[in-house]
Amino acid sequence: GTHSFSLSDDITEKIKKERADSIMQLQQRISYKLNQKLIGKKLKVIIDRKHGENYYGRTEFDSPEVDNEIIIKGHNKTIKVGDFIDVIVKNAKEYDLTCELT
Repeated sequence: GTHSFSLSDDITEKIKKERADSIMQLQQRISYKLNQKLIGKKLKVIIDRKHGENYYGRTEFDSPEVDNEIIIKGHNKTIKVGDFIDVIVKNAKEYDLTCELT
């Protein structure tokens, strides 16, 4: 129902890709800055899966396969998929947070 729906698509695929890449680069920088602010913070995480010695989860604010992934490296405590656990953020990248149990 918007005015743009009736307009022709006169943007080349190359320009569309360049614009999308530019937006993703900007978002990557924003995400990195926000995640850096989480270092040292305590988060409640739900565990989604285990791979090797590491567990992977997300906070209540993160959607699976879309937002940040929490990585908890090998440890001595028993954790199961579906558990809620408290962690401390030790390192942060654009889309991943490496954490330790509290």
